[in-house]
Amino acid sequence: MFKKILIANRGEIACRIISTCKKLSIPTVAVYSDADKRSLHVSLADESVNIGPAPSIDSYLSIDKIIDACKQVGADAVHPGYGFLSENHIFMNRLEKEDITFIGPSEEPIRVMGDKIESKIFAIDAGVNTVPGHQGVVKSVEDALLIAKKVGFPVMIKASAGGGGKGMRIANDENDVPDAFTSSINEAKSSFGDDRIFIEKFITKPRHIEIQILADSHGNVVHLGERECSIQRRNQKIIEESPSPFVDDRLRGKMGEQAVLLAKKVGYTSAGTVEFIVDEKRNFYFLEMNTRLQVEHPVTELVTGFDLVEEMIKIAAGEKLNVTQDDIKFKGWAIESRIYAEDPERNFMPSTGRLIRYKPPKGMSNIRNDTGVYEGGEISMFYDPMISKLCSYADTRLEACRLMQNALNNFEISGIKNNLNLLASIVKSKKFLDGDINTGFIAEEYPNGFSSEIKSREDSLMFSLVAIFADIKNNNSNNNNNLKLNERSLVASVGNNIFEFKVYNAIKNTIIEHDGRVISLESDWNPGDRSIKIKIDEDIVTLQIQSGVKGYKVSGFGLSGTVKIRSEIAQELSAYMIKKVVTKNTKIIKCPMPGLVISIDIEQGQIIEDGDKLCTIEAMKMENIIRSEVAGVIKKIHCKEGESLSTDQIMIEFE
Repeated sequence: MFKKILIANRGEIACRIISTCKKLSIPTVAVYSDADKRSLHVSLADESVNIGPAPSIDSYLSIDKIIDACKQVGADAVHPGYGFLSENHIFMNRLEKEDITFIGPSEEPIRVMGDKIESKIFAIDAGVNTVPGHQGVVKSVEDALLIAKKVGFPVMIKASAGGGGKGMRIANDENDVPDAFTSSINEAKSSFGDDRIFIEKFITKPRHIEIQILADSHGNVVHLGERECSIQRRNQKIIEESPSPFVDDRLRGKMGEQAVLLAKKVGYTSAGTVEFIVDEKRNFYFLEMNTRLQVEHPVTELVTGFDLVEEMIKIAAGEKLNVTQDDIKFKGWAIESRIYAEDPERNFMPSTGRLIRYKPPKGMSNIRNDTGVYEGGEISMFYDPMISKLCSYADTRLEACRLMQNALNNFEISGIKNNLNLLASIVKSKKFLDGDINTGFIAEEYPNGFSSEIKSREDSLMFSLVAIFADIKNNNSNNNNNLKLNERSLVASVGNNIFEFKVYNAIKNTIIEHDGRVISLESDWNPGDRSIKIKIDEDIVTLQIQSGVKGYKVSGFGLSGTVKIRSEIAQELSAYMIKKVVTKNTKIIKCPMPGLVISIDIEQGQIIEDGDKLCTIEAMKMENIIRSEVAGVIKKIHCKEGESLSTDQIMIEFE
C-alpha cells in the first residue's frame, strides 16, 4: 500500500478522500492556493503545501507545481478527485515518469475517454449507442452555425474536455449559437485549459442516467448500477439518486453491459462512470465517460455498501477486485442534494462571502453530509460554488424523499445566498415524487424562475402558527417564564394572507383558536434557536425561524416569508400606515456578484433594446451574460475587460 497520498484537489472532495485515507491509515498531503490557506481540507490533512495564487490556472491546474509538491513531501501517489487535473492524461503521464502512482486509470483511457469527440468515435467502433452529431472540432461561430443547421436544432454545444456542466450550452435556434459557442469556449479554457468544442443533437425530454463501474488491472470489470442525474440547472446536476425510478432490471442490464463493454475495450482501470442519455421510450445513447470519481458517488456507496475511494486506492496499488458482477447487490434508495452558494431566485447567480452560520442537520439517522466548508469560512469567487452534498438513505424512494425534506429544513446557512429552498421545493413537488423527471425539469416546474414566496393560504397558516408560537415564547422569556399570558387576540399576516387567532395558553402546550378550529402547538423551541421542530395538532414539522424588526422570517419546504404578529388594535391601525414605494433605478446596471469582466459587448452612445447582451461576468468558473432589462442609450461604461468587480459596483449607465 502507498506510504503517502497527495490530494491534487480542494474543498469537499479533498476532505472526502482524506476520510478514507485515515480509515486505511495512509498519511495525506493537501495542496492549497493562497485563497484556500484556511480551508477545511488543509486542516484535515497530515501535511499541506502551498501551490500558488488563487486562479486555478496558477495553482490547481499547474502540473509542475503539483509534482514539485509530491517531491517536496515524498508522496508516492496522487488522488486527483474530480475536476482540475483528474482527467488530464498529460498529468498522469508526467506522474508516471516521476515514479508517482496516479490513483485512477492509465494514460490511454484518460486520453481517449477524456476527449468527448474521440470518445464518441471510439464508442461507435465498440458498438455502443451514441447521440447523433458532428464528430469533429468546431473552430468558429460560422462553422458552428453551419453544423448546427445540419444536425438540426436544438443542439448542444459542448467542450471536448468538459465536465460538471462547464463549457456546455443549448442552442435552440440560430440566434443562440454565437453566445453559446463563445461562452462554451471561454468556460472550457478557464476550467480545463482546453477550448475545443463539438456539437451534437439535443435530445428533448431526456433523462441523464449514468452507470458506475469498477475495473482492476487484472481484467476484471463490474458495474454498480445506475444513478439518475436528470435534475439539473445550467446543465449541472443538483439532485441525484440511486437507483433510478425509471430504470427497470432489463434496461439496467443492457446499460450495464454496454458500460462494461466500453471499459474493457479501452483497457480501463479504477472507478469510472459511463453516462447515457435516455429518451421517453427507454432508448439510450452514450454521452461520455468520466475517467474519475463522480461528484454524486455517495448515492452509489449508500445502496451498494462500497467505499469507491477505497476501491480506487486498492486498484491503483495493484489489488484485484474481490467481487464479481453476481456479488453486486442493491439495497434501499439514496438521494443526494447539492447545496450551492447561489441565488436560485436570481437565475442561479453565484454568491460569495463568509458563512456566518453553517450548521448541517444533526442527530438524524441515515443522513450523510459531505462538505469542505465550516462556519466562519469563506466561499471564494475563484472556485466551484458547492457548499456540501446532503444525502438521505431509506428502504423506499418516498421515505428517502421524506428524510431529505426534513434534512433540508434542518440545515442552517446564513451569510450567503444558497439553494436550500429550491432543493426543498423540488423534493416535495408531485412530479419529483412520482419520478416524472427529465433534464428540463427546472424549466418546466419553474417557467418564470424559482420563487420561494408563500402564496397559498394553507402554507401561510402553517407559517403563521409557527411564528405565533415563537412570539408567545419570546414574550414569556421576557417575563422570565414565570407568568402565563392571559387569553388574548393576535393577528398574523403573511403577504396578503391575514389570520386572527385567540391564544388560550402560552407555556409549552399552546392552544390556539382560529376560524372555529382549536389548534394545539407543542415544541421545545427556545428563543434564539434558528430551527424549530413543532407539533401542530398531530403533524410534526421543522422550519427555520429568525426574529427581526419586520417580523419573523420563516422558511422551509421550499418557501420563505416574513410573518408579522400584531394585536387587533395594531392590525387595524396598520391600514393607515403609509406604504414605502421602492423604485428601481433603471438608469444604471450594477454588478450582481463579485466577478471578472470577460467581455464588454456595447459601446458608448449605442442604442440598446430590452434583452440585448451588455457584458459577460465570470464568477465561480461559470460565465454569466448580463442583459439589459430596459431599452435606452448607453451613456457611460464604468468597467473594462479584465477588471474584477465587487457586488453592486456600477458597470453601465444609460442616458
